[in-house]
Amino acid sequence: MDFQFSEGKLPLLVSMPHVGTDIPDDIAATFAPAASVRTDTDWHLVRLYDFLQEMGVSVLSARWSRYVIDLNRPPENTNLYPGQDTTGLCPVDTFSREPLYPEGGTPDEAEVQRRLRLYWQPYHHQLRSELDRLKALHGKVALWDAHSIASHVPRFFEGKLPDLNFGTADGASCDIGMTDAIATVARRHGGYTVAVNGRFKGGHITRHYGKPADNVHAIQLEMCQSTYMDETAPFAYRADLAGTVQPLLKELVQACAGWVGAK
Repeated sequence: MDFQFSEGKLPLLVSMPHVGTDIPDDIAATFAPAASVRTDTDWHLVRLYDFLQEMGVSVLSARWSRYVIDLNRPPENTNLYPGQDTTGLCPVDTFSREPLYPEGGTPDEAEVQRRLRLYWQPYHHQLRSELDRLKALHGKVALWDAHSIASHVPRFFEGKLPDLNFGTADGASCDIGMTDAIATVARRHGGYTVAVNGRFKGGHITRHYGKPADNVHAIQLEMCQSTYMDETAPFAYRADLAGTVQPLLKELVQACAGWVGAK
């Protein structure tokens, strides 16, 4: 399978497009050594969110590494942050600018289209199908796009990121009531810094699928990896840190599910 999926009963789907670490052999053979480290993976999110299935939440997580193709970029490869540096649909370098391909070895357009067909479309087909199923059952549905990132990435921003970065495309992807319900829980906790529509406003998944007028509400959470893991290789899960943030994460997801499930 090109993804892992579990079907839930609540009107909520959690998507994890950047947790994949697999790389097909034919693509791996074209990569430079930096790709093998998979530094820019959203490490351990499936473990961190391991309460979702018990809650009755649908979960979709990626198999393939974002270095194969980025599931959170538009198929046209347009820049989600015009005027700002970002990585593309088929990244050619890491967040720290290490080349992913030998000189002259970057994928051509035919290869990009092949990867779209084989690795990007199956994930999005499943995502669309599950949103449609849940909306048909409940009348409205929420999409939570789960991400994590190193707390310091100088290529994209100065200094340390806030611990919890929520994005709703400046309010276009979900009702303000849902945003407020979630952000209030995060701020009330007080143990972590919080931003809403700061450096991260939501990627392609949040922006494309979030249609409040059509009763589909999407929000992205980009967490600093320093809240639950070591940020340097081998990127170990830190149960001591995770044990503190995980109860808050569960409360945040419950706030989202409670809002969308309210009659």
